[in-house]
Amino acid sequence: MGLHRLIGRLAMTPFSKALPAMGDTERAALEAGTVGFEGQLFAGQPDFDALIARGPNRLTDEERHFLDHEVNTLIGMLDDHAIDKAGDLPPEVWRYLREQRFFGMIIPKEHGGLGFGHYAHAEVVTRIATVNTACAVTVMVPNSLGPAELLLRYGTPAQQQHYLPRLADGRELPCFGLTSPHAGSDAAAIPDRGVLTERDIDGRRVRGFSVRFDKRYITLAPVASVVGLAFQAVDPSRPAGQQELGITCALLPVPTPGMEIGHRHRPMDSAFMNGPIRGDDVFVPMDWVIGGEERVGQGWRMLMECLAAGRAISLPAMGAAMQQTALFVVNGYGQVREQFGLPIGRFHAIAGITAQMAARLYATDAARRYTAAALDAGERPSVASAILKVQLTEAGRRAVNDGMDVLGGKGIIAGPRNLLGVAYRHAPIAITVEGANLLSRALIIFGQGATRCHPFVLEEMGAVQAQDPERLGRALVGHVGHVMRNLWRSLAHAPVRGHPPADLRAEARLLTSLSARYALTADLAMGLLGGKLKRMELLSARLGDALAALYLAAACVWRYEVEKDPTMLPVARAAIRLQLHEAATLLRDLYANLPSRFLRAMAPMLLHGTGHLAPLRDREALALADALRTQPALMRWLCPDVSRPKRGGLLDLMLALEAARALGDEVPELNKALRRAGSLEEVARGSRNPEAALAYLRAAEQVIGVDEE
Repeated sequence: MGLHRLIGRLAMTPFSKALPAMGDTERAALEAGTVGFEGQLFAGQPDFDALIARGPNRLTDEERHFLDHEVNTLIGMLDDHAIDKAGDLPPEVWRYLREQRFFGMIIPKEHGGLGFGHYAHAEVVTRIATVNTACAVTVMVPNSLGPAELLLRYGTPAQQQHYLPRLADGRELPCFGLTSPHAGSDAAAIPDRGVLTERDIDGRRVRGFSVRFDKRYITLAPVASVVGLAFQAVDPSRPAGQQELGITCALLPVPTPGMEIGHRHRPMDSAFMNGPIRGDDVFVPMDWVIGGEERVGQGWRMLMECLAAGRAISLPAMGAAMQQTALFVVNGYGQVREQFGLPIGRFHAIAGITAQMAARLYATDAARRYTAAALDAGERPSVASAILKVQLTEAGRRAVNDGMDVLGGKGIIAGPRNLLGVAYRHAPIAITVEGANLLSRALIIFGQGATRCHPFVLEEMGAVQAQDPERLGRALVGHVGHVMRNLWRSLAHAPVRGHPPADLRAEARLLTSLSARYALTADLAMGLLGGKLKRMELLSARLGDALAALYLAAACVWRYEVEKDPTMLPVARAAIRLQLHEAATLLRDLYANLPSRFLRAMAPMLLHGTGHLAPLRDREALALADALRTQPALMRWLCPDVSRPKRGGLLDLMLALEAARALGDEVPELNKALRRAGSLEEVARGSRNPEAALAYLRAAEQVIGVDEE
């Protein structure tokens, strides 16, 4: 008997007990998508040549023209406060979205769509979201998880030919019903059932499903003309135990007998359309099943494969928009608003917040851009997309919270001049949808990452399921060698692989070392706890968050290299240090909470050298905030998507900053005059440029002012 087979036979029983059970739905989720650079980080061996080889984001001439013209025209039609108050987009905006094929961005040109890449799609959503969230959500849903992508990947030729042109030009507006009242985060357990049957339709016998369903939180449902529906297919003619066919996806036109679009939901009183869908004895012919009869029961795999890419686009774009807008507002308001005779942005408390916001934005947007480049190269990184969804939506919420702190009373008075109030109200929505962040951190980022990204775990699970001792033995020998290598790299030296930018070599060395320690820690936690780790969500969430922090730090290295702008070096360094500090802190917290006295005692040795990873010293934060305040080009680089709305507080701030730049060093004196009130015209007459001074004073007064009713 060979050594590998012997090891496998000895290990088979304990591994069968230790490894978590894996059902079909979980297997479909695990096998969805591809593994990219996040796999190298999980293995403790990041290769910077492989990272940088991804190359920069690129837009085609058509994509660039669309952003510069159609998107800018749309943004000029959007009044955030008016839309929020009306509870809907204006009719002219709906009409423009259809006419310019905003709903068909991902649909290929041969089917009448725009045929845009992932990066262009994300850029469109980001720019719109800096001005109005409701419009951005309306645009993103038909281009995200929904009928269009499912039809492109799995639809029959007849379904594609009928629906794709109609979806592209807005004749059909889709929604997709997955979430049920009793199956939210556990979406795979949806109770909605479709019983296989036959009905007489127009004189012929038609196979299909009689479906009963109850869906809620369905975006665009109140205005949809075609409903995507996920349900559990059942064949009662089969023997007991074989009747469940699995989750199935279908398209139902509106109206369909038995289907009811319920009253409208109002997520945080937002203006985008959302509502429930219900049906009782709704007949779904087999031709309505996406992909036809051969795709019955494959719906969960289809959805997971689409989400492997979709999570990286729309909601991260919304998070990026929230961050960019909040930083623009905080930095700009800090220059216009004065207290105690100084612009508030120069006070250290606010300067520190501004610098932290900028560093986080650089990191999260770097990860978003890097992952979009991977998607456009044909990858479908499921773990990385979950990282983006969690990190960008959380960063967006944090940025808006920070912005509200800086704005003070200005931020809490509702009205058209409020700068962040609507965004503050919307922030929890992105946290909740497409996999709640509480779930995603533990079960998707680490739970899926532990099997997909680890070089040996998935092979071990497959060997146990196949009861193959030889295969298990080979995987275990490789796994032990992997652990020993990472132990050596953690205790002694972790060599940098590849050629990171010379300016960031020290940060790349720290990232490599921390990646090895993360890989070792993940193996120790899995080895100690086995399948129990899946249920110990406080521990697995820390492991998920630490992997996310490493991914964001690596993306910063990539971004600095491909953008090749040395003026961004202080921001890039701050962003990387911030993420490395976060990862190290999470690992220390993890060891402190492991149910092993031995590993807790080993933690100082295994994590030695990570205690000095302070993210931003005070002097560095103040210097960065000063640069943001005095170098407009730096802000344009960090906030390229912040766009000019039709009216409102953001436009007031933009006008004030533009007027201030025209006046130069006169602004402090004008601000003092503004505080003394009196006639703005009289103050402006004393300026070197009275016309520009009056424009600034009027705009600044709007920025400082609040609304009355």
